[in-house]
Order: sequence, then C-alpha cells, then structure tokens
Amino acid sequence: MSGIDEGEELGARAAQARALALLRIRSRALAVVITPAAVAVVLFAAGAQGHLGGPVWDGVRWAVLGVAVVVLLVAAAVAVSVGRARPAVSPTVPVAEEGAPDLYRLVRDLADRLGVPAPSAIALTPDCDSWLEDRTHRSNRTHRSSGKAAPEAKNTAPVLVIGSPFLWWMRVAELRAVLAPVVAGTDSSAHPDIAAARRFVRGLDAAVADGAAPGRGALRGAPVTFAGWVARLLLRACREHAAEMERCVAATASMRAQGVDYALRIAAQEQVGLAYAGWDRLLTRVALPAWRMGRWPSRLDAGVVSALTELSRRDRLADGFTSRLGERPACDLLEEPGIADEATSLLAARLFHGGPAESGPDWAPVDWQQYPDEVVDRKWRTEAARLHRVLDAMGVPPASVADPAVPTLARVMEHLAGPGGPGEELAAGIGAAVARDDAQAPAPGPAQQTASAAGADPLDLWGPDPLPLFPLQPPRTGTELLADHVAAMVCCAAVDTAGAAPGLDWLDGPALLVDGERRADLAVPVLSLVEDGDPDPLRSWLAEVGVRSDKPVRLV
Repeated sequence: MSGIDEGEELGARAAQARALALLRIRSRALAVVITPAAVAVVLFAAGAQGHLGGPVWDGVRWAVLGVAVVVLLVAAAVAVSVGRARPAVSPTVPVAEEGAPDLYRLVRDLADRLGVPAPSAIALTPDCDSWLEDRTHRSNRTHRSSGKAAPEAKNTAPVLVIGSPFLWWMRVAELRAVLAPVVAGTDSSAHPDIAAARRFVRGLDAAVADGAAPGRGALRGAPVTFAGWVARLLLRACREHAAEMERCVAATASMRAQGVDYALRIAAQEQVGLAYAGWDRLLTRVALPAWRMGRWPSRLDAGVVSALTELSRRDRLADGFTSRLGERPACDLLEEPGIADEATSLLAARLFHGGPAESGPDWAPVDWQQYPDEVVDRKWRTEAARLHRVLDAMGVPPASVADPAVPTLARVMEHLAGPGGPGEELAAGIGAAVARDDAQAPAPGPAQQTASAAGADPLDLWGPDPLPLFPLQPPRTGTELLADHVAAMVCCAAVDTAGAAPGLDWLDGPALLVDGERRADLAVPVLSLVEDGDPDPLRSWLAEVGVRSDKPVRLV
C-alpha cells in the first residue's frame, strides 16, 4: 500500500469514527427519552406478577407512567420540529445538463478517474469558491408537502457548486485540477454512517435557526423555541466531532485527488488567488456603484476576465498569466454562457446588495458599454446635486450673483477654501443627506422567480426581502463622503467644460477620461481642499486639464 493510499485509509477511518461518535450522541439522546417509558413498563410488569404491590408502588407506577408520557410527547414534538426544519441551502443558479453537457462530461470523467460517485447536479455561485452540497432534504420535504410517498432512502450524491468567476477566468484544464479535490469528496457522501451523521447535524442546525427566528406568537413560538433549545444542547455536544469529521473528509479527498493533475493543480491555485483578488475589486469598485444607482451589471463574470487581464498587465508578477488566454476558457463548457452570466450576476447583486429577483424601472441591467454613461455620469451628477442641496440648506451664497440658480464648481471651492474653513459642517451635512437618501430609497421588491434560472428562486429560503449577506464596503466618514462629492463635482465640470468623458477602469471603477486617458491624480488635490482648506493644488489641476470652475454644471 502506497503512502497516499495508507493516508486515505487512515483519514477515511478517522472520519467514520467521528461519524459513529455523532450517531452515538443521537442514540444516547434517544435512550434518555425512552428510559422513563422502560422503567414504567418494568414497574407495571412487576405489579402484574405480584411483585412491588401496595398503594405506594401503585402511586410510583402511575407517576412514572405520567412522566414517561410527558417525555415522549415532548420528544415527539422536538422530533417533528427537527424533521420539519429546513437546513440552509446556499443560493445558487442551477445548471441543467442539457445546458452544459461538456461540463457534466468533464465532472463525470473526473469522478471516474478518482473512483468516486459523480455529483448529482451542478450549480453556480457568484463567489470564488467551490463545494459539495447535500440537498436531499429539499426533495424529501417536497414529497411530504405533496402527500406523495417519499422515495426509498438512499445516499444521493451531492450537488457540485462551482464559483462562476472560475468558469470565466480559468482554462478547462485548470478548472478540472481545481475541482479534483472537491469532486473527490463525493466518496465520503456515499458512506452511510457519514451521510447519516451529516443529516443529524444539519437537522439540529436547522432547528436551532428555526427556534431563533422572530415573528411567531408566544403560543405558537414556545414549542419551536424549546425544540431549538434542545437542538442547541445536542449541537453543542456534536460540535467537536462534526468539525473533526469534516476535517478528515477534506483531508482524505485532498489526498485522493493528488494523483489527478497534481502539477497543474499547483499552478491553478495561483489562478484561484488571482481570481479572488480581481473578483473582490470588481464587486467593490465597479458593481457596487451600479447597484447603488439601481442598476446591476449583467455580465459580471465577463467583467472579471477584463479586470484580471488588466491586473495581469499592470502586475509584473503576473506577466505569464496572460499567455493562458489563448487556451480554451472553461465557460465554453456552457452552451449559453451569456445567460448563465446574467443569472449569476443578478444573484450576486441580490446577495451582496439586496434587490428584487426581476428587473424593473428602479432595478435594471446595464451592459459594460453603457456603464460610463448610465452609471458613472449619473453617479457624479447625483452626488454633485446633493452637494449643492446641502450648500443651499446651509445658506451658502452662490458664486455668481448674476445667476444664483446656476450651480458651479467655484461655489464649492470658495466655501471650502481657507484655513479653518467650515469643512466639518459641510461634511456632517453631506453625511446626513446620504443617510436620508438611503432611508428614502425604495425597498427591494418581493422575491419572485428569476426568469433566467430554471426552477425555484435561489433565495426562496431568505424571506420576501433578501438582505445583503456581506457588506462590501465599511461605512464612510463624513469627510470621505465630502471628498467623494467634491470629486464628483470636479468630474462633472470637467465633462461639461473641458471635453472630458466618464469612463470605466476595471480595477478602480468610475474613471475620468481626458483625451482618452484616465486621470487618476484627482484624489490628492481634492483632499487638500477638503481636509486642509488649500485650493491651490486643485486650481493647478483644473488649469492643466482646462476646466472652467465658473461655468455652469448640469445636474440631475
């Protein structure tokens, strides 16, 4: 037996041992439940045989029977609550086999090489990660709710969830190498003890979440809350065994996958890190401004390719990565990659920002070609308009007495210029205005079925108003918001008076283009004005670009 095979065997045995430990906890809980009933049976059997007679023992027998009935009823209620609870399912976009036969073929061939069961289905997630997910409880619940008999219990292979940025950035061989240790995990899912232990832990976890969910009355919520408390006790006892079992399963899968594209997997892991970096910057600096404007980029995955290509061009450490682009991209394994990209892009917008499941007047898709005009320019002019509204509320006089209604950059600069100027007051006003506008923004509409994804809404478990799971940007200070608004005003003036244009930088988001070239040197002079009250650096910048601060600026 080779070292790797021996390691796999040891890991599998360790995972099975932890699974048995979890099942023993379940058995001990069951034993505690039936102990009063067993004692009652013994006492009544002894009385029927003439032993333990008399009124005292009769009272003991009936008291124990009463306790046994209560315990059994409570246990039955807890079991029903655990059985009816729905374990959390990751929101994903399902990929039907007819829509990606080559991708399914790649995964099945990989499973054959690894000697493991193939995943039962494939789904996409708008994130840089891949994993296996057991969703058998969903089909079981469907059978129960429809009144049909559930199919015979068996260990169905889990669903393979693939990060959509991987499909667009990685080449086919790289994707296969990255998925090898993930697909290898289906072997553990087929083991009956491990599968049973996972179902037990998932049920407890779902019951805990159910018990903590708000919105129930005292009468209806008390049983569910109690069931959640019992499940929490059991889950606490299971935590160490469950974590160690999953660690052993992951280690075993990794060792099994070492024989598949091992050398390529090392290089592919570099692409994983690069994809994560590009995806993060694309979401925070490019997608987030659009989402805040009520627009969602419909080709995020295609955008990550552009972002990573630009990152490779700028970073000398990544010089060799662009040579890969001549190889077949993994998204070619999909029959219609554009539709899949649109579906995952909408799901990303809903997960990371919140929003309805379908497009509407205040929630519309935007192509990358439209992004500069429909997102960047609109963002600048919205912020510039807010800046002037706050100045109006503060009673700041206009820069032009002849036409006081015309907004100009000069008004902003004159107000902020000078040591000790009222920058803090304006920053506080901007912060309050932003908070007020955010509070008045229309709430996301009710979750509906997505037209782009076949089947149920991937967020159907998250309630009618899906909230952002991960805030992409920390709260900004008033000074930071003021600097953004002043920069937006400068950009509007540059577009209206100097022939500049809004643009898109794949790594930094909204950009100002002057003579077709991005000007990335605006932040420093703006901060000098906002923080120090020194307008000279900004005046020099305006003169260099040819911006007239006294000319009117168009606002929204």
